[in-house]
Amino acid sequence: MAIVPWEVEGPPDAPSIVLAHGAVLSRTMWRPQVERLRDRYRCVVVDLPGHGALSGQPYSVQAGVEVLQRAIRDGAGGRAVVVGLSLGGYTAVATAADDPSLVRGLVVAGASMEPTGLAAAAYLWYGWALRLLPAALTRTVGVGLFRRAYGREVGEALAIGYDAPAGGRAICSLVGERFRARLLAYGGPILVVNGELDPWFCLGERAFVAGVPGIRTLRLARASHVSSLDRPDAFARAIADFEASLPA
Repeated sequence: MAIVPWEVEGPPDAPSIVLAHGAVLSRTMWRPQVERLRDRYRCVVVDLPGHGALSGQPYSVQAGVEVLQRAIRDGAGGRAVVVGLSLGGYTAVATAADDPSLVRGLVVAGASMEPTGLAAAAYLWYGWALRLLPAALTRTVGVGLFRRAYGREVGEALAIGYDAPAGGRAICSLVGERFRARLLAYGGPILVVNGELDPWFCLGERAFVAGVPGIRTLRLARASHVSSLDRPDAFARAIADFEASLPA
């Protein structure tokens, strides 16, 4: 039987929101948003290749696109607002560019730096660090920090599928890919979200969004790279406000 790497919550006739997680984590990272949105939206949380239910399948941008598009068609009724954070943000951009008809609107969080040129070295350094450090150590430290920052319930959810080496391999695979051109190819409404405490992606934001039509930006105060976890209410409200601004 084929693996179904997504879960659906919310009314079947409600507007659909598909959420793609960041590297190292899995679809369970979106529980705070699903709890806030499922009464009004059909929420589809997806595991990307290399993570969660798809841990046995290597991540590539194209493989991620194929999974997200299948989730939109089979889980979200064929069209959705697509939300991605970090690795999920890059994958969401590529998904929208590959078939704009599937993506009603695009929310890109913590993914506003092109992994090319000098920046590519930082992606490779971080990716290889995740791959080479002892997996048990990175899991213990990472999950421990999440529990301390976000509480036991959220920390336990984040621990599900936590896999630093898999995340490192996925990050390395982004190097050399170009995503700003994909934003232009999509041509639909876009919201770019960054936490004000995430200097790397705040630094890249201006060049990333320059000249892209239909784009708006949001800077979340007191939020880091995982802005959806740091400011769950504000992040969920941003998704809802963005969705409400879109044509039916």
